[in-house]
Amino acid sequence: MRLTIVLIVSLFSGLILAQEGDNVSEKLKAMETRLVNSETRLVNSETRLMDTVTRLMDTENRLKESENQILELKNKEHKTVIFSAATGGGGNTIGPFNTDTTLIYRTLITNIGAAYSPSTGIFVAPVPGVYYFTIFFHVGRDHGTILRLYKNNELIIKTHDFPSTSDRADNGGNTVFLQLVQGDRVYVQLGANKHVWGTDYDTTFSGFLVTEM
Repeated sequence: MRLTIVLIVSLFSGLILAQEGDNVSEKLKAMETRLVNSETRLVNSETRLMDTVTRLMDTENRLKESENQILELKNKEHKTVIFSAATGGGGNTIGPFNTDTTLIYRTLITNIGAAYSPSTGIFVAPVPGVYYFTIFFHVGRDHGTILRLYKNNELIIKTHDFPSTSDRADNGGNTVFLQLVQGDRVYVQLGANKHVWGTDYDTTFSGFLVTEM
């Protein structure tokens, strides 16, 4: 009898343990499913985060491009180059000299952009572009004159007047459009044994930037 009870109890206990084992297995499967779902949501969140970072980087790049464009526009707005200068000289002749001499226009009338130097007589192009230059002179009859405009060491234009006994003075000039790169030098030379009249009004050198290239 006792043996029968023990067997029944053991059988019943085994059934309970088996049932509990099934419950544990189900719980483990449920936990595993929840972990997989959590991992999937985490991966999705990470993907969305990466997409957001990518969009932010694209936005930052576009902002940088816009800033650069704005800076370029501001720089272009400031590239105004205009100058005009006269020889000065107090109403006396400048020259004649034994050799060709760079004529220094010391009296500044306008020098927007500071590209012309009244101490050297040389204009230095601050930006690449097309420039317009003019030279004019007033001269007495004794020696005549010749003015040559150079781009670096290249003769571009000239204007001249021959000595004369039939008139007291003459005026003359010339103009030119020049395509320059940054750093090109433009200046005027007075020919050897020639002269011009030096005042703040008569013999002038002028130029301006027409358009950037």
